[in-house]
Amino acid sequence: MKNRQEIAKTRRWVVKIGSALLTDDGKGLNLEGIATWVEQLAALRRQGIEVVLVSSGAVAQGMGRLGWKRRPHALHELQAAAAVGQMGLVQAYESHFQKYDMHTAQVLLTHDDLSSRGRYLNARSTLKTLLGFGVVPVVNENDTVVTDEIRFGDNDTLGALVTNLVEAELLVILTDQEGLFDTDPRSNPDAGLVSEAKANAPELTQMAGGGHGALGRGGMMTKLRAARLAARSGAATVIAAGREPGILGKIFSGRSVGTLLLPDKEPLVARKQWLAGHLQMRGRLILDEGACRVLRESGRSLLAVGVKEVVGDFARGEMVVCEDENGVEIARGLVNYSSEETRKIRGLPSSRFEETLGFVDEPELIHRDNLVLVG
Repeated sequence: MKNRQEIAKTRRWVVKIGSALLTDDGKGLNLEGIATWVEQLAALRRQGIEVVLVSSGAVAQGMGRLGWKRRPHALHELQAAAAVGQMGLVQAYESHFQKYDMHTAQVLLTHDDLSSRGRYLNARSTLKTLLGFGVVPVVNENDTVVTDEIRFGDNDTLGALVTNLVEAELLVILTDQEGLFDTDPRSNPDAGLVSEAKANAPELTQMAGGGHGALGRGGMMTKLRAARLAARSGAATVIAAGREPGILGKIFSGRSVGTLLLPDKEPLVARKQWLAGHLQMRGRLILDEGACRVLRESGRSLLAVGVKEVVGDFARGEMVVCEDENGVEIARGLVNYSSEETRKIRGLPSSRFEETLGFVDEPELIHRDNLVLVG
């Protein structure tokens, strides 16, 4: 993406809504706001946009239900608040999306889920399947069971990781601010809104500062970091005021609202570079001539039928090297089956996976989205 006008061409968004918006600055769950945002999300869906919603607010909503005025510091109290608050949050989203005949699915993740390659692929498959069914996944951190994430994590970062996970083209972070300003607008009335910039521009770091709100865990700095993380997979980010009427429609139409932070690379190039350099190789697949030709010339997924030999021990989701029979590397990618499973299905069509393994995970051994050619 190069400018706002190209936003209308996108087909998959991740929308993150912050705690201050969802809980009406601590006064209880903002049902009126939720109704407005769900209406806008439904309108996007009618425009052909697939949407993943990343929702903050579980801990803050739990605080409201329990009558707490200040965010607790004890881990077990935070987890209790999250457990109580998640119920109200899910009930609100479910009831409002049903008004538009839309189904939702609750997906609770931790950062660990997205750093483990196996769980990464599982989460990716589930979310993309839900989107294919027209369902709106509602994603939140699993604050009830995690430890480090409650202390140090934030849903801005989670939104960026989900953006990479589902290969979304745009991350929208709705907040109680208009966007990123060149100086702090709370202390400088002449502060100017940054309308558009490259996500990795070094001058943005000082502009973002380091403050954060009483309810949420993130400030503008976490939103900038999230934009930079999303940019690694080629996605753009818009930071905008969630309370502005029709904000999502304005973003879709290319209106100059909020702050647009652009990636340096196109999505496919960025993702392939990430795959090529991100992970340690765990094993090797020796391919027959036909499979090598298909990968080189057609850029298609790798099927098990083209694998002649499996070398090494690896788990589902780990990186493996694909070589021809002379030991020349052809590609590398994230494998959908373990080394033990791959040895059983090598040379077989996907139609025989279930009778051989007792289950079918994916028809491809390595999906083309998780495969990068070498050379």
